[in-house]
Amino acid sequence: MSEEQHESQSHAHPEQWEYIKIALILGVLTAAEVALSYMDVGRTIQIFGLLAMMIIKFMLVVLWFMHLKFDSPGYGKAFTFGVALTATVYGAVLITFGVFQ
Repeated sequence: MSEEQHESQSHAHPEQWEYIKIALILGVLTAAEVALSYMDVGRTIQIFGLLAMMIIKFMLVVLWFMHLKFDSPGYGKAFTFGVALTATVYGAVLITFGVFQ
């Protein structure tokens, strides 16, 4: 395979600085999760806040570090569907066990 064919088949990867920015964002989100877990803001707000930050962190890792943002759109859609399904099932379990009462 020639170098020209290889370049046309590969996809653009982010620069090193983008990975550093994502890592910093993940660090800030982790610190926010820890801070929220110690705050007295009410159980429901705490749970939904932690779940929201978890989903954001998951999507950042999947899209950038696993390169799904740069691959076929079907992969990203599959992971997005998986996150939505997981959040729905987790919410149903929390409601079933009466966590919000």
